[in-house]
Parts: sequence; structure tokens; C-alpha cells
Amino acid sequence: MHNRFELSVVIPLLNEKESLVPLYQWISRALARCTTSYEVIFIDDGSTDGSWDTICELANEHAEVKGIRFSKNYGKSQALHAGFKEAKKEFVATLDADLQDSPDELPKMIQKLVAEDLDLISGWKKKRFDSVLFKNLPSKLFNWAARGVSGIKLHDFNCGIKVYRSDVVKNIDVYGEMHRYIPVLASQEGFLKIGEQVVQHQARQYGQTKFGADRFFKGFLDLITLWFINRFGKRPMHFFGLWGTVMLLFGFGFTLFLGIDKLYFDTNARLITERPEFYIALTLMLLGSQFFIAGFLGELVLRNARLTQRYHIKETT
Repeated sequence: MHNRFELSVVIPLLNEKESLVPLYQWISRALARCTTSYEVIFIDDGSTDGSWDTICELANEHAEVKGIRFSKNYGKSQALHAGFKEAKKEFVATLDADLQDSPDELPKMIQKLVAEDLDLISGWKKKRFDSVLFKNLPSKLFNWAARGVSGIKLHDFNCGIKVYRSDVVKNIDVYGEMHRYIPVLASQEGFLKIGEQVVQHQARQYGQTKFGADRFFKGFLDLITLWFINRFGKRPMHFFGLWGTVMLLFGFGFTLFLGIDKLYFDTNARLITERPEFYIALTLMLLGSQFFIAGFLGELVLRNARLTQRYHIKETT
């Protein structure tokens, strides 16, 4: 077990000027006695309240403070991605900048990560100080769905405080709004040893939350995307081909029914194009063909990607 360790603390932020100095002081107190070295990386995601000036002041006064500034608001995922690229230490931790995550939890989380030989450990805000109706209940529903789809037994996927081994963050690509699913992204890259630890949640002291109710809707859409990529990302024809086959079979079935019915049973003078079954059959066959084309295109893209990867491997050996 590590008694002392090296740690990079990555902190994405948007308009959190009042919190930055007390947060750095809190981190410094929490890590002073248990680290051989540490760095604090603030990523200013397009703040307009003077947060960047505060980060510059901290960096001038403290050698372990670094800052990255985005020209506009790109989102938490892009901020984390930039921070992960910049991190240089053995372990990497993430914290939110609103003082709701306690830096005092970091040494205990690293101790558990090392003792249990984990790849990453996620915090679990078991007792929260957020609104029950607008945050707690939707969060529980969201986490229940994430556990079911991903198979990862975490209670709080979106907890801001997490600790990783350095090779984990260097091998995952956090994009879009996938910061909610970093454990899922890590597991897809083969980092399967994922743990959890109950952490203390603090009430917000300054400002207001930057996330609205729409984050849960977007989160569910991202979860569906991850499920699809995880299950069919390497074999798209298995998805598109299956549904294309089903639609084509039903379409041909309706067409056969219309033909037999017109030849032997329909005594009226109606044209086939006047019957609703004709349009159902036509729609199903068109959709089925498009699904097959999508599957073929997906397989071609994957094949070309594999060939490109092989080419680069030959170039570098």
C-alpha cells in the first residue's frame, strides 16, 4: 500500500470564481501530508465571471497550480479530456469546483484503490443535500438505468469525485457529454476493476448549479449510444441486418398476400395501389433496404479503419 503518492487533481469549472481559492486551500491541506508531489489543474470552460484571473493568481503564487482556458463553453467532457491529457502524476483525481466534493476523501480513495488493485474508484454521495424532486429522484432513476445497461454496479455514475490510475485516463476518449459514463468508457477499454466508496457531500456555498433538467434526458440518450456501441460497434450488420431482414420479410409477406388476394379472392375492381397494405409493404421494403445499406456501410467503415490501423503499425515497427 502506498503511504505517499503522486496525484494530479483535475477540476473543470464554469463561473466558480468565489470557490477557487478556498477549494485550492482545502486541497492543499488534504494532500500536504500524504503526497510526494501533486498538481492541481483548473480547466476554465469559458467562464465570464473572472474565474480565469483567479486561476492565474493561484498559478503565480503556487507552483503546483496549472490552468487551461477554453475560449468558450465546450462542456464538462471536453474540459476533463483536456485535463486528462495534461495530467502527469501516477494517480489522477477529479473534483467539481463548487465545493460540494470534499478533497479529504482523496487519500482514503487512493488507499482503497491501491489496496484492492482497482483501475478506478468512484465516489458515492449516499447522503445528498440537493433538491429531492429535481435532483435526487431523477438521479436515482438515471443510475438505475445506467447499471442495467452497462452492467457496472455503481450507485452514482455522475459523482464528480473519482480517482484513476494514470493509464486509465490516458486511454479513454471523453467526448460529447460522456463524462457521466467514464466508468463505462473505461470498462470498454478493458479497465474492468472498478470500485466505489461512500463520500461526503457538501451543500453548495456559492453561485448556482450549471446543469438543468435536460441533462437527464441527454444522459439517457448518451446511455443508449454507449449501449449500442458496446454491443454492435464492432459488428453493425448484426443490428442493421437483423432489423432489415425482419422488415423485408414482412414487406414481401404483405406483397405476396396482396398478389394472391388480387388473383384469387378480390372480386372488386380496386387497384392494388388503392389498398393500405400496399403502402405498408412498400414502406417496410424501403426501410429494410436502407437498414441493410447502413449495415454494409458500417462494415466498410470498420474494415477501412482496421486496414488503416495495420498500415500505421507497419510504419512504426
